[in-house]
Amino acid sequence: MKLFSYKIKARDVIEQIILENYNSYYRLAMSYVHNEADAADIVQNGAYRAIRKAESIRNIEYAKTWVYRIMLNEIFRHFKQDQPAALDESITVPSVQFTEEISESLDLKKALDALPAKDKAVIELRYFEDCKLEEIAEILEENISTVKSRLYRSIQKLRLQLKDDDLAE
Repeated sequence: MKLFSYKIKARDVIEQIILENYNSYYRLAMSYVHNEADAADIVQNGAYRAIRKAESIRNIEYAKTWVYRIMLNEIFRHFKQDQPAALDESITVPSVQFTEEISESLDLKKALDALPAKDKAVIELRYFEDCKLEEIAEILEENISTVKSRLYRSIQKLRLQLKDDDLAE
């Protein structure tokens, strides 16, 4: 009887976390796939897996971290799938007047996309999702010193990339 109530409690907690953090999960997925439909699919698949496996969580206090890990795994799973690389010629891109702010934002996105997946994840979780280093270490299942090293190294790579882009202009 106690196991049954834990399953219900864990599922309720996971569902609540997903509802409260849905936009964060979606932003995280979008930062990798740059496609609304794919990002939505990733979050939906991640939510399904999390709810389905809710009773397997060992410590309910780490549920938020656990769900982030599932979402990141879904993102990485998405890239492992074979996807056709053909372009649809019927798609037209509307003209946009670029401002300096938009240009800088695009440069940053380009630099982020050039990082290895785990390095990008550290930057995204730390600066865009406001996760603490300890939380990032749990999400990525890495030692905190490894996360700190990744963060420092990734920031250096971003600075160099952005500096090189400025020099190229």
